[in-house]
Amino acid sequence: MTGFSTIYKLSLLAVFSLVQGCLSSCPVIECWYTLEKSRGGGGLASGANQVNALLFVKSEEQQHDRETMNTPSDIEHTFSITDSSGFLCHKALNPPEGSIKKPHCELNQIQPQPSSLLWVAPLTDSAQSPLYLQADWRAATIHGLDKEMSVTKAISLFTAVILSVTTKTVFVTARLGVPALLDCSFWVDPSSPLHGAGFSVEWRYQFRGNGHLVLGYDGKNDRLSDIRDKGAMLDFEGVHQNGNASLILSETKVKQSGTYICSVHVPYLLAQVAVELEIVEPPSISIHPSPPPIIIPGQIVTLHCEASGFAPLSLDFSWELTDSEGNVTPLGSGSVSGHREGYDGTYSQSSKLQLDSAKLEQGRGGELSCVAAHPGGTRRASVTLNVIGFSTPSIEDSMAMVGVALVLYGLIKFVSWTFTGSDKKLIGCL
Repeated sequence: MTGFSTIYKLSLLAVFSLVQGCLSSCPVIECWYTLEKSRGGGGLASGANQVNALLFVKSEEQQHDRETMNTPSDIEHTFSITDSSGFLCHKALNPPEGSIKKPHCELNQIQPQPSSLLWVAPLTDSAQSPLYLQADWRAATIHGLDKEMSVTKAISLFTAVILSVTTKTVFVTARLGVPALLDCSFWVDPSSPLHGAGFSVEWRYQFRGNGHLVLGYDGKNDRLSDIRDKGAMLDFEGVHQNGNASLILSETKVKQSGTYICSVHVPYLLAQVAVELEIVEPPSISIHPSPPPIIIPGQIVTLHCEASGFAPLSLDFSWELTDSEGNVTPLGSGSVSGHREGYDGTYSQSSKLQLDSAKLEQGRGGELSCVAAHPGGTRRASVTLNVIGFSTPSIEDSMAMVGVALVLYGLIKFVSWTFTGSDKKLIGCL
């Protein structure tokens, strides 16, 4: 029993070590590294160029031996950093071996500088750059696979990640009028002098070159910016306890679709991520007139399909006719109007169909449907078309006509028999 217990414990330890090793695996990330070109005689930089670089990521428990790793010949720079936050070891940044799709990474040189936010008090008591910031700094911006994650790191090379800002909702869709959550979190190295020195969070909105401040929060003085969007909120307890700087929009509107930038400032350092928000609202569909008039063979009837209250603009119309046997006949998209914008920013559009009953199969009616395909979902509206006097009746109609004829024949015979019997009785009485 003792031997079995020892083997059992060793097996559990081996499995635990294997799982821990797999979970703590950190990637080697290929990056574009932006370098300033050599300065000219006037002392001004003549531009920048990008070169290939590798970013070796390790947690506190890991060590990368760059000499034992095969570095491609086109790699001009290699950097090794420690990321205690663990975000760079996320699976979204670590594709399977042999995968063609890879995270997109950019490395840039940065210089610590004071915040330009007018509504934020200085994050240092002296309002001067601390001495410990006088080092070589780089910013790494990495976008994960399938827009699952985006992260920006402020790195003190060649030591460790000091500031990390991350989002797990790179692209967000929301229905009109419902709350939306734009994820953003930040982390400051607990061993750094910057930890606990104060922070500020700023959310800005950008769309087609225009932008504005959505919300700003001065964490050092626990103060919100005077200018902020109505319905925009932060979880103030979460932002102080675990760096949860996510933006909450209590009631979304179409005009809120666009890019939202989450920026986190600590003394003389800045990191930010971008989140795309799209308001997607499917259309409401109706057909006019409803019900349509009864059609005579050869008559051309005009019907309208109205799609209203949808966003974004993308919408495709189609018409189709389903006969009594379930056969579907496509009728095209009809004549489509331009978009009309409503007071709430949603759109309306219509399609006009001119239907020639003479071209319908066997001149018969059926169920006419208008279909509107939209990113928010496909919507359908249907009406019943009735065609009278068509030349070739169906089997069901023929049987019904025979039935009616038999009933009429029986009724005529009954009336004839009744009157004949009455006449005979009258003659007998005379």
